[in-house]
Amino acid sequence: MARAGRLLLLLLCLLPVAPVLTIKKYQQVSHKSIGEPCEMHSECQSDCCVTNSLSPQKFCTAQTAFQQCLSWKKPNGYICKGHLECQSKCCAISDYGVNMYCKAKTIFLQCLPWRKPNWDYCDYHRECRSKCCIRLNELSPSRCVPQSGILLQCLPW
Repeated sequence: MARAGRLLLLLLCLLPVAPVLTIKKYQQVSHKSIGEPCEMHSECQSDCCVTNSLSPQKFCTAQTAFQQCLSWKKPNGYICKGHLECQSKCCAISDYGVNMYCKAKTIFLQCLPWRKPNWDYCDYHRECRSKCCIRLNELSPSRCVPQSGILLQCLPW
């Protein structure tokens, strides 16, 4: 009787271990190498599953030296909706259209939108490179004009 009790106790102790070993084996088999398609970080050996192109498909990629898992960012010239989509972290209007594009920051790390050149038609100062939008006479539409005078003010020509 004591022998049967010990045997039963031994079997009960082994039961929870078997599923754990099976799960560990399964997890090791399911780890994917860099470059393989994935859906979640846990699927990858690097624990890093991100998009690496315009395609929504995710792939296993290496982490950075600081153990970060960074998604692919759009290079300059690609259409964007926000700064975080771009490698340069700068998404701005870059021509007469309404689309915004990834573009390089200035040497002072500013993200400046495209502005209209001098003599172009305008409605607001902020539309012009010169930041100066005025009517040249009472009947003409407003145009971007260079700032003038000693203090570079927005004066009519």
